[in-house]
Amino acid sequence: MNTQIILETYIENIIQIMSPYGSGTGFIIGDLIVTNSHVVAGLKEVVISSKKIKRSIAKVVYDDAYYDLAFISFDFEMPKNPLLLSTKSIENGDTVVAIGHPYGLNYSATEGIVSKASRIYGELEYVQIDAAINPGNSGGPLLNTQGEVIGVNTFIIQDSNNLGFALPYFYVDEALKSYKKLKIENIIKCQSCKNLIDERDIRNDYCPECGIKLEIAKLRRKGYNPTGSTKLLEEILTSLDVNVTLARRSQASWRIDYGTARIEINYYENGIIIGDSKLCVIPKENVSKIYDYLLDENNKFSYLHFSINENFIYLSHLIVDSSLTLKEGRIAFERLLKYSDSYDDILIEKFNATKQKRDEED
Repeated sequence: MNTQIILETYIENIIQIMSPYGSGTGFIIGDLIVTNSHVVAGLKEVVISSKKIKRSIAKVVYDDAYYDLAFISFDFEMPKNPLLLSTKSIENGDTVVAIGHPYGLNYSATEGIVSKASRIYGELEYVQIDAAINPGNSGGPLLNTQGEVIGVNTFIIQDSNNLGFALPYFYVDEALKSYKKLKIENIIKCQSCKNLIDERDIRNDYCPECGIKLEIAKLRRKGYNPTGSTKLLEEILTSLDVNVTLARRSQASWRIDYGTARIEINYYENGIIIGDSKLCVIPKENVSKIYDYLLDENNKFSYLHFSINENFIYLSHLIVDSSLTLKEGRIAFERLLKYSDSYDDILIEKFNATKQKRDEED
């Protein structure tokens, strides 16, 4: 199969994974989602989405820093064409396809070859490939031309020209079998003694078998806890019935779909918080009428304002973090959500503005 056919055939298996610390890729094998440990970032829960799964919270049930593997549990519908782990040997020069979400560009597929089938890095073997993989590809599948999983795209050498490495399928198969044999969830693999540890047996974050400190146990116990203005901002959004876990894109970025509108909220290092809703594209005709309307509406607003960037119309709220309060913030962001949902329709229906196109939903 060529790259396009492989992507079209197996795209339902490809999962986008998001946490406050970044995003990555996963893929369905059987009843679990496989990804890298560093993608789930030591959390018990992450946000996932796919062609068939709307943005949802899923449980991390297995975390293995040694292999850099994690398994995620979610009640999903089985893909029409499920992915399978390969059982064939990997050879130098084999054609491979890497699928993932690099830099948030969903469902990107890159083709290359196996530069070296067994490259020793530390104690483990990796498949070295020249297919382009970038941040966001981590945890995605590396496929052969039959569409079988031969590895998990795991890391690249920075500032190199397409030097990527995938954890071979046989490590994944070993980990899946060991995990399922236990028939319990919430397993941490000790990076030192390699034992699989039931999280309930861990005391003070130390491995009960060898006594080493388990950093992943500590991270899972602590979870993600926002602080300062980020915490206040999430409290404001929560008071407006926004699920901040699902809305969170990073520690300082949120996306909210409200009615037909999409609102992006970003907290910048200089202390500025901006809530933006890209409503629509200005029309080609009668532009002066829509300009006059936007100016008139701006004079009526408090907290919000219209603006035009290139040919897009935005409705925005801007505030400095030191001025953010629960009461005022709630008023401002409630208006931003509701007005964004109504004004996009008004501008399209009354002034013939064009509905904006969006990339893959997530």
